[in-house]
Amino acid sequence: MSLNSIMSSASTGLMAAQTGLRTVSDNIANVNTAGYVRKLVQQTPLISGGLGVGVDVARIVLASDQYLQKAAATANASAAQATVLADSLDRAQALFGDPSGKDSFFARLDNLYAAFSAAADDAASSVRRGAALDMVDTFLSEAGRIDASLGELAREADSRIAAGVDRVNQLLIEINDLNGEVTRARAHGDSTGAETVQNGLIDELATLIDINAARRENGAVIIRASDGVPLAGQDGAAKLTYVRSDGATGEIMLTPPGSVGQSSLRARLTGGELRGLLDLRDKELPAIGQQLSEFVTRAVDELNRAHNAASAVPPPSSLTGRNTGLDLATAVSGFSSATSMAIVGADGTLQRQIDINFTAGTMSVDGGAATAFTPGTFLSQLNTALGGMGSASFADGALSLNATGGNGIAFSDSAANPSAKVGKTFSHFFGLNDLVTSDRYAFYDTGLKASDPHGFTAGDTITFRVADGDGSRIRDVAVAVPTGGSMQDLLDALNANNGGLGLYGQFALDADGQMTFKSAAGSISVISDNTERGAGGPSISELFGIGGAQRSGRSGRFDIRADIAANPSRLALAQLDLSQDAAGRPVLSSGDGAGALLLAKAGETNASFDAAGGLGSVTMSVSRYASELAGSVGRRAEAAISRRDTAQAVAAEATERRASVEGVNLDEELIAMTTYQQAFNASARVIQASKDMYDVLLGMMGA
Repeated sequence: MSLNSIMSSASTGLMAAQTGLRTVSDNIANVNTAGYVRKLVQQTPLISGGLGVGVDVARIVLASDQYLQKAAATANASAAQATVLADSLDRAQALFGDPSGKDSFFARLDNLYAAFSAAADDAASSVRRGAALDMVDTFLSEAGRIDASLGELAREADSRIAAGVDRVNQLLIEINDLNGEVTRARAHGDSTGAETVQNGLIDELATLIDINAARRENGAVIIRASDGVPLAGQDGAAKLTYVRSDGATGEIMLTPPGSVGQSSLRARLTGGELRGLLDLRDKELPAIGQQLSEFVTRAVDELNRAHNAASAVPPPSSLTGRNTGLDLATAVSGFSSATSMAIVGADGTLQRQIDINFTAGTMSVDGGAATAFTPGTFLSQLNTALGGMGSASFADGALSLNATGGNGIAFSDSAANPSAKVGKTFSHFFGLNDLVTSDRYAFYDTGLKASDPHGFTAGDTITFRVADGDGSRIRDVAVAVPTGGSMQDLLDALNANNGGLGLYGQFALDADGQMTFKSAAGSISVISDNTERGAGGPSISELFGIGGAQRSGRSGRFDIRADIAANPSRLALAQLDLSQDAAGRPVLSSGDGAGALLLAKAGETNASFDAAGGLGSVTMSVSRYASELAGSVGRRAEAAISRRDTAQAVAAEATERRASVEGVNLDEELIAMTTYQQAFNASARVIQASKDMYDVLLGMMGA
């Protein structure tokens, strides 16, 4: 080997060692830098004529492991998803308070019943009446606060989804653009700077959406969704669009690189913060909202049941019921047994008694001869029976009764055989003496039968969105109200395979006239509804409570009846006792607390609860359902926290294993530094020896 060859070989070794020392120096300088991946120097021998003539630095690479990166990305995506759900559900649970605490939402209901129990002992006390109304108002206010807060959590999740979509788009563009810089830098031997920046962006992207990242030989990275659709690195970057539409929740749409077609990203998301936010907004929070609404609605209905069975003293001169959404003939039909309507003087004495026997279809006044009526003639016959002592009218789905001459109106039903339709007495069904009212349709037991007229205008449409189990849109279906006029005709139109939802499930009417949908695949929601039952009447979705959005918002819309809130003396704490009239005693007494006892026991009576948010349809007391609701919300939050802790532990382990390979170890760097220093010294000594040999050779030639 010539001296020139020796000198050249040593020089390459010297430069390779210098490169190695610079690389080790960079590693040590970034030992505590988050996301830094240590650099490695790849050396190759220089060969000329079959002989080694030195060493070359092929390239500087990152000590990355694609399998550990994939494991860490998957684990971090799962942890991000679980963290979003756990943190938000923990906040949702906190809205209800500690069930065992005296200030919890559920304690408010217990306080309400206790206040009525106290009022029963002194029914004439205005203080006790005011305290009872305060407890009702507090319970309803708390229900409204929780409902509003759940809505705020949902809107917050929606805003975070929109912001997350923008950040994903930005990351995809930056990752894609860095590919060019990485490939150019790798051609010159060192692309680690650009790759490190790109890896950090990929790690951030993996917390937002679950991805698969693969790096090509030239250093460029390809990002794909879970199903393999390219997101970046192949023909550019994909674009995500957050689409909001009236009546439907926002949807994330994906436009792949080089394409103009859009498809839903939801089904492709199996993890990540965006998936957690979508699940939170579209599943978890609505489920809690539906459970809360069902609980509050039934608690209110049982209070109204008790209040309709009682009366104020003196009784009110007018009673106006709630909007049933029905015409009078349909509303009156279907009742059984009998009820008694009394016109009572200010002193509590009976002025007139009208007995209405629905089973026989007759009315009698003060025990006189019975007169027949039909649902169509009910109102006229009732006005005839009232005579000059009062009047009855029906408008906008509501029945109104008025007494004249300073008298009032009260109802009485036999405890053994009360008037009944869908489990409610006549007064309760029409809401004539409700304690709590709502500005929307909150009760969906309409009493309608398949043979009853549906009452909606033919040609009006209701549009449903059909979604799969993940919530991704399958299709929108617009159903027109049929020309046929019966409820069965309407059901047939809704259940038709062509123009209806027959391919996705079946609508049906239960015994109480509630419309239910049994899904064959996925779920449905209502995105628009211009149907109307009669002029100004309810839509199909309003009357039957179709769709989670319709049912979940009820709890924030209840208030104490305005006249009772303004005057606690109108609170019905007594009961009409028609048996007392024969003895010449008042049928209503101001000291009577029988009605208050009914209100106090409203939480103990069994009620039929519809399926809501994971809780099945059951028949149990309101107080028992309160425990079920508290347990359901608690279990939901506890399970989410458990999943979060597990996912975070897995993510920490995956990150630690990745760091053990990719991170900087000072001991290893010290060994590498020593090795490069020794290689540098060896190359320098070879150069010095070559120089000495040159000097000796030149000296010999000079001599």
